[in-house]
Amino acid sequence: MVSLLLVGLTASTGVRFRPDSWYRELRKPTWTPPDIAFPIAWGILYLLMAIAAWRLYMADDSAWRTASLAVYVLQLFANAAWSWLFFGRKQIAIALIDIVVLLGLIIIAIALFSQVSTLAAWLMVPYGLWVALALTLNATIFRLNKA
Repeated sequence: MVSLLLVGLTASTGVRFRPDSWYRELRKPTWTPPDIAFPIAWGILYLLMAIAAWRLYMADDSAWRTASLAVYVLQLFANAAWSWLFFGRKQIAIALIDIVVLLGLIIIAIALFSQVSTLAAWLMVPYGLWVALALTLNATIFRLNKA
């Protein structure tokens, strides 16, 4: 239940700060996923993340578990910050820095999770792949729209 609550709080920034007319006017690559893909993908990914966190939480206490949960929480903060930075503040470059940090934290989380629960680690892989795509999209939008 706590893992769903944490993911829900993170997701709430994506609900609060979302694409608007500013975003629609930006130059974007032809391979940009359609707008409908984002809430569907994120809904699935947040569910997988919550299950992964629950698996960790239920595991025996260890230094690996503690480190895994700490990095998990850090990446949730970086995740939540991205929507605020990109859509809320319209800071494409700063959002790009944030998403680079986010992807790094996800990779670290996957490595740590694998020491506690192989399943939890694998549940985070689709998230990492989606964020890698989002990072590429963010970087391309930055390149196409820098003054």
